[in-house]
Amino acid sequence: MLKVQEIRELIKLIDQSQIDEFSYETNGTKVCMKKSGGQVVTDAPAIKETAKKPEPEPEVRETPEPKQETTKAEESKEEPEAKADYDKEITSPMVGTFYESPSPEEGAYVKVGDSVKQDSVVCIVEAMKLFNEIEAEVSGEIVEILVDDGELVEYGQPLFRVKTS
Repeated sequence: MLKVQEIRELIKLIDQSQIDEFSYETNGTKVCMKKSGGQVVTDAPAIKETAKKPEPEPEVRETPEPKQETTKAEESKEEPEAKADYDKEITSPMVGTFYESPSPEEGAYVKVGDSVKQDSVVCIVEAMKLFNEIEAEVSGEIVEILVDDGELVEYGQPLFRVKTS
């Protein structure tokens, strides 16, 4: 059976991701989550659903403004990235939390300008309490780090840009 803290973590991860629907069943317990208007809504008794149905309309009105700002920010970011000189991107092999170092006390695995080999560990992606070391899989120089420490990343999301040797 899932603990309340585990359910809260699942809700947080689903809310931060692009996943719209999530179901999990174990030992006769079933958890279903579905996003509605950008917010995670879990299956609940009819009373709670009725209370939540009027809310998506105001959320929809508020959502376009931040999206437009984000789009403008992304557009301004794309111009410098187009000028960056790189051949390959190191992508996330899974959904999870990106960590640039093995622990908070230690330095980052790599920084912009560092050289990496195919088997060099460049970061950690934590998924379901498992810390997975991510290797470069290419040799070259790190020219750009695309995510921040502690940021949630998606499957296939570019993490680093590399200029191969």
